[in-house]
Amino acid sequence: MTSFPAYARQVRDESLDPVQRRMRLRNCLHRFAPYGFNATWHHLAITHRIPGRIAADPSSLVRALDELEAARAPVLARSVAFAAERRLQKREGRRVPQTPHPWDSWGCHNLAYCPDPRKHPAEPLPLVVGRVLEAYTRRAGPDGGCLVCGEEDWTLWRVCQNCGVASGGRGSIL
Repeated sequence: MTSFPAYARQVRDESLDPVQRRMRLRNCLHRFAPYGFNATWHHLAITHRIPGRIAADPSSLVRALDELEAARAPVLARSVAFAAERRLQKREGRRVPQTPHPWDSWGCHNLAYCPDPRKHPAEPLPLVVGRVLEAYTRRAGPDGGCLVCGEEDWTLWRVCQNCGVASGGRGSIL
């Protein structure tokens, strides 16, 4: 199984056919997709104007990858810190994780899950991911409002009407 960095190198490899490079970018989304695969792809395609005929603008793939990597960096840092904390807990004999946030067990997908691929936050991915991670650091629960936009007018386990993010994170609609 190939990793995110290996696919990212292939996206940047201009010797590859642009169609192959686009497929490698989509493969990156199998490893990291904060809104879920379809909504994250839609966000990148709209934001970076990835054309249907990719040969018209292959540089759009690199712009999209740059945004995706910038959003992934704080998640990786948090994953490393969580792994170190778990190793310490295991050495102390605590086998059951003391996970304060649901995110810690989800990994790198669906941090701000958007069930409708066309309705997702319009802001850059790094900003949205940063907000979600900060909300989990503050131990804010989804019942206190949307973790992304702060919208208060919604119910637990529903989709935010403002930004399209599901209130409970990973695939948590009805």
